[in-house]
Amino acid sequence: MINQTDIDAFEFYNKADLTLTEYQNAAATTAIYPASVQILYPTLGLAGEAGEVANKVKKIVRDGKLDKEAIGSELGDCLWYIAAVCRDLGLNMGEIASDNLAKLAKRRENNTLKGNGDNR
Repeated sequence: MINQTDIDAFEFYNKADLTLTEYQNAAATTAIYPASVQILYPTLGLAGEAGEVANKVKKIVRDGKLDKEAIGSELGDCLWYIAAVCRDLGLNMGEIASDNLAKLAKRRENNTLKGNGDNR
C-alpha cells in the first residue's frame, strides 16, 4: 500500500529542479558501498564515468552523430559520484558550486581566466 513517505518521495523526485544540496542528500540514499572504501570507491567511479562521457563524445567524431541523451545519462552518473565524494569528505555540493563561481568571477575580474595554476 502507498503511504505518505511514498507520496513525499514521489513529489521530491518529480520536482523540476533540485538544488545541489538536495541532490546530494537524495543521492546519498542510494550509496551502497562499504564505509571502508569511502572516498576511494566514488572517486574511481567518477573517473570511470568521466571516461564514458569522453567515449560518447569520441563517437561524435567517429559516427558523426550526437547522442545528447546518452551523454546526459553519463553526466548524471558523474554527478552521482561527485555527490558521493563530497558526502564522504563532509563537503556540501551547493557550497562548492558557489565557491567555484566566486573563484571564476574573481579570475574574470583579474583577467586571469586564461592561464595556468590554481592560484590565478
